[in-house]
Amino acid sequence: MVCIPKTVDNDIHFVSPTFGFRTAAQQATEAIACAHVEALGAPYGIGLVKLMGRQSGFIAAEASMGLKHVNFVLVPEERFALSGPGGVLEALEKRLRDRGHAVIVAAEGSGQHLVPPTGRFDPSGNPILADIGALLAREIKAYCKARDLPINLKSIDPSYIVRAVPANSADAVYCGFLGRLAVHAGLAGKTGLMIGCVNEHFVHVPLPLVTRERKHIDITSDYWQAVLDSTGQPRFAVVPPQPA
Repeated sequence: MVCIPKTVDNDIHFVSPTFGFRTAAQQATEAIACAHVEALGAPYGIGLVKLMGRQSGFIAAEASMGLKHVNFVLVPEERFALSGPGGVLEALEKRLRDRGHAVIVAAEGSGQHLVPPTGRFDPSGNPILADIGALLAREIKAYCKARDLPINLKSIDPSYIVRAVPANSADAVYCGFLGRLAVHAGLAGKTGLMIGCVNEHFVHVPLPLVTRERKHIDITSDYWQAVLDSTGQPRFAVVPPQPA
């Protein structure tokens, strides 16, 4: 058994990047570009884009840095307060009053700490998440209405369009290497491993390491700081964990 790291979410441990991630991030920028056009099309326009990323927000982060139209990025790795001082809504109001428009990108797994668990699971056993896009749209409209701010909000959910596209050239070349090296490993009698790229070197990663945990964005890293610098968003106030 020899595996290759196929997931658009880029969330496989000890592997960077996963096959499909670059293509998904590139495709996501198209939805963001559309949201930006919509936001500019009306006074106090807001473009809200929900992207794939149940537990890891790499697609949202990467696409937002790749297209400098995004003002707020919400990912599962960072808890945030929606309302109150230092919350997302307060920062959004300031952005709207200063610049007249805003673009928000939210990974689908972000903000789950703000709502009760659905208690439902899909056929693969994954928990069905609350719809962060609908929650944000509802809360933004209510907040702005209470402050007499006549917003024009457009929600975009490209969903599986982000991954249901042909691989771009970078991913196609990368997958070619993964496939060839997987065949070589199998013919050499190797098993129980994944072909991964670590520090630009292709290596054999034992499956127990791959499955030990999921890869997440390190919100103390230079990578996440680059996302914040790209968007200009502040560090939001944090909602404390709910008691078990």
